[in-house]
Amino acid sequence: MGYWTRSVASLIALALVNGIEPHLSVIGGLLLFGGLFAVNSSLHSYLIVSYANEDGVSLDVGFYYMANAMGRLLGTVLSGWVYQEAGLEACLWISSAFIILAALLSLGLPKHTVHASLHK
Repeated sequence: MGYWTRSVASLIALALVNGIEPHLSVIGGLLLFGGLFAVNSSLHSYLIVSYANEDGVSLDVGFYYMANAMGRLLGTVLSGWVYQEAGLEACLWISSAFIILAALLSLGLPKHTVHASLHK
């Protein structure tokens, strides 16, 4: 599912570059992104609990949400600055680049086995 959300920002940018009506490109793209993001977010929540050590789940979950909040703050500040300096299309392209970077970094995550207690 994450692969689809990664491409939505690029699709919106391509639509804008190719002259598709901005209100259709942005609103349609954001609706698509929102639906995919909701599913992806629930998967992330499952994975963080699944990856957490049994003896420190609250610490692992807390660190995940802290890192998530910091990423959102930095993303909001960066996107606002880029929008003011270069416009919406630049925001979308930079967003796509960061999403690709995150996908590449996630390849380094350790392989995971599901605990038997999660299947009960």
